[in-house]
Amino acid sequence: MSETVKGRVALVTGASRGIGREIALAMARSGADVAINYRNKAEAAREVLAEIRALGRKAVEAPGDVGDPSQIARIVAAAREGLGPVTILVNNAGIGTMRSADNITEADWDEMLAVNLKGAFLMTQAVLPDMRGAQWGRIIAISSTAAQTGGVVGPHYAASKAGLQGLMHYYAMHFAREGITANTIAPGPITTDMSAALPSLTPDSIPVGRFGKPGEIAEVAVLLAGNGFITGQTLNINGGRYPS
Repeated sequence: MSETVKGRVALVTGASRGIGREIALAMARSGADVAINYRNKAEAAREVLAEIRALGRKAVEAPGDVGDPSQIARIVAAAREGLGPVTILVNNAGIGTMRSADNITEADWDEMLAVNLKGAFLMTQAVLPDMRGAQWGRIIAISSTAAQTGGVVGPHYAASKAGLQGLMHYYAMHFAREGITANTIAPGPITTDMSAALPSLTPDSIPVGRFGKPGEIAEVAVLLAGNGFITGQTLNINGGRYPS
């Protein structure tokens, strides 16, 4: 068990399913108390809460849409009131509506950037006071190999995921001396609902011959939460799809 993570409060966005769910559970197994953010999967979120509590850790719901600036304060307040100051933030919530360069609209672009990038910015800004007060913090953003290759979802998705890397670079450079690290995880295709909706992604397109598992991304998130010397990095967990 990581002594660094033990007793900390982690807020995981988009934690009712997929990668977010596995990260929330992995943080709890490592000794953190966890706030579960979700937009509309309340029943699934409560199943995650029950699993965390069964592990002997505290867990609370922190519902809300990270793409709506008016809901950010409510999300963070639910975490603080239920568990205490937030010192681990995992910006996982995201959408992946498929659009090509030929059929994308400005509304598509705005929605994707609002959730995937602006939401991460607003969430981070909201919890930074907790981290700075503790002189300890971990900011983790879930990006994608689409940030590096362009991907298959669309230009809006690729841009939003690339933007997360730049955002984490800024926080890493400016808050390292305050005990706050900021890193990005860039997964390749993972066995989630999003990947299932993209028929052009097949195991044959990945050098290791399979999709990744959500738990394999969660393991890396816990590693970053428990390490104070890794910051400003993008960890490419992609089965060799994008060698770096």
